[in-house]
Amino acid sequence: MNLQRLRRAALAMTGAVALLLGFAGPGHAAADVVLRDLATAKGKYIGVAATASELNISSYASIAGTQFNSATPGNEMKWESVEPTRGTYNWTGGDNLVGFAQAHTMQVRGHTLVWHSQLPSWLTSGTFTNDELHALMIKHVTDEVTHFKGKITHWDVVNEPLNEDGTFRQSLWYNQLGSSYIADALRAARAADPAAKLYINDYNTDGTGAKSDGMYNLAKSLLAQGVPLDGIGFQGHLIVGSVPSTIQANLQRFADLGLDVAVTELDIRMVLPATDAELAQQKADFKAVVSACVAVSRCVGVTVWGLTDATSWIPGVFPGQGAATPYDENYQPKPAYYGIAEALGWTGTVPAAGCTVTYGVNQWNTGFTANVTVKNTGGSAVGGWTYPAGQKVTQAWNATVTQSGTAVTATNLSYNGTISAGGTQSFGFNATWSGSNPAPTGFTLNGTACAAG
Repeated sequence: MNLQRLRRAALAMTGAVALLLGFAGPGHAAADVVLRDLATAKGKYIGVAATASELNISSYASIAGTQFNSATPGNEMKWESVEPTRGTYNWTGGDNLVGFAQAHTMQVRGHTLVWHSQLPSWLTSGTFTNDELHALMIKHVTDEVTHFKGKITHWDVVNEPLNEDGTFRQSLWYNQLGSSYIADALRAARAADPAAKLYINDYNTDGTGAKSDGMYNLAKSLLAQGVPLDGIGFQGHLIVGSVPSTIQANLQRFADLGLDVAVTELDIRMVLPATDAELAQQKADFKAVVSACVAVSRCVGVTVWGLTDATSWIPGVFPGQGAATPYDENYQPKPAYYGIAEALGWTGTVPAAGCTVTYGVNQWNTGFTANVTVKNTGGSAVGGWTYPAGQKVTQAWNATVTQSGTAVTATNLSYNGTISAGGTQSFGFNATWSGSNPAPTGFTLNGTACAAG
């Protein structure tokens, strides 16, 4: 088995001072679980969104390139990024994303050409006639699609054009150009790259309802006009426990129009801190969404909107919520990861967590030296120790220690951030004490009791 990391063990002691000892290095899922291989076997892609800054994180880039076969730029192809000044383009971010994808044999989903948000100030604060604004839109779509011609498999040409009731969103485009801007943008994209698949993309359209009905009627209208529309993207920004029961039927009704469908921005958030019950439900939810795509022959794939909770957009937009991605903040696969794998046909066993902890101490009247050895007896990916105690750490080894008041945090060094299944890691510390210095009486791993070594 490949290396796995220890997530959380609590060394229960009396006292008021907390020492947090964390192992937080890059890790990967079990070697026999490769999502892209499972997806390919099902005739689908499994995609991941990434920003330029995320791809500069070695753990993010390594997992993205290994586990996924499609990439979507988080921001690098949006209007404000590629044309920050009128008529002057900055292709660097988009080109880098495409280069990463090509180097890892991944397709690219272009995101996005015409949207009401993340527009440059010269456009939003400018004064343009309707004809001028139309010309600017057509030029931008043409220029961007032409630049990436032959490198983009799918384009989200128009993003989020609808209100929650299925009517057209009030936006710069709709307010001046009317709903025809959608058809015109699609036509311009088709002319610039006839081979790329062209999509309309929106959120809260995953199940049947007023908004998805509005999208359905829009799609039917565009097809009746002969507008080049190839597919509909369903973003999939969901909440744990609320995956629409009609998601498969909804995808199917669009497919029955002769359109491809895709889940384009899947994340499933929860109230923090995450509980075991929430994580179990999240696994079931990810599995349900991916299973719906697998069941619809014209569903081409699923993209998760971010790889890891460490860089997810959710906490910044939904305070108190998060843990919405398949990997935790330490780049370790969560139950949700295995839910995706199971939906794609994997029949393996999810590694179980487990550990033993050996604690040794050499004590004198005002201090002590402690040595702790943790053995990973399971196979789940874990990282982060909690050690409540009544002592004050003065020195540590095999860990970097910081202390704020009575709270102490120690994290792994570059060489000991992983613990192989069946393997061990050790660390130690010097500490001072007063009153008493009780030894730990119990150990837990993610709330499950660990044996004393």
